[in-house]
Amino acid sequence: MKLSVVIPCYNEERTIRAIVDAVRASPYADKEIIVVDDCSRDATRAILENELATLVDRVVYHEVNQGKGAALRTGIAAATGDIVVIQDADLEYDPNEYPLLVEPILQDKADVVYGSRFMGGRPHRVLYFWHRVGNGLLTFLSNMFTNLDLTDMETCYKVFRREIIQGIAIEENRFGFEPEITAKIARTGCRLYEVGISYYGRTYQEGKKIGWKDGFRALYCIVKYNVFRRGDRARVRNLATDANEPSA
Repeated sequence: MKLSVVIPCYNEERTIRAIVDAVRASPYADKEIIVVDDCSRDATRAILENELATLVDRVVYHEVNQGKGAALRTGIAAATGDIVVIQDADLEYDPNEYPLLVEPILQDKADVVYGSRFMGGRPHRVLYFWHRVGNGLLTFLSNMFTNLDLTDMETCYKVFRREIIQGIAIEENRFGFEPEITAKIARTGCRLYEVGISYYGRTYQEGKKIGWKDGFRALYCIVKYNVFRRGDRARVRNLATDANEPSA
């Protein structure tokens, strides 16, 4: 079993070395690390080129800033592992928890696993009240349309069998990726699990980027991909069927 860890980054000069070190030190020896630099304007690119080039398997540089969704689209397309893990570059999520995320797939109980910041007894940094309300509202609305029972749709930690995620066309360029991919995963009918994870959130002063405009975009994406894109149901559902058929 090989893990592909996809790390999108933008202006993460303070944390990119630390997150690469943490991913390298995390469980599972057979893993590839793919970093996608989304046209950083600080020293991130220089660090990747000079310090980290030999420590990761692949670095892809966007020449124009496009957003997290676009960076993930690039990184996921480059993945070659059996399981794809999405890892933010900001140290809010702990790579040592990969076993929690991957185990349901290894046990052949799940095709996709979300790491929830709001379930279980793991550490959770106390930060913004209205962010928590917003996350809860977006998850609630997404669940209404998808008929899923998620507790944290907006989580970074999403883990997929590679054939599932590479078979889905990612259209959103920014943070709309989360509701888009959740809607499309729900339509596949694949087996989706949640596991509790820890969360070491950061403040805006520490580099947090998501804002209220992204929240409104997420609302738009919930409606767009659950209501106006229901016609592609049969195509995406075949992904789950193919993923769970026994090999010849």
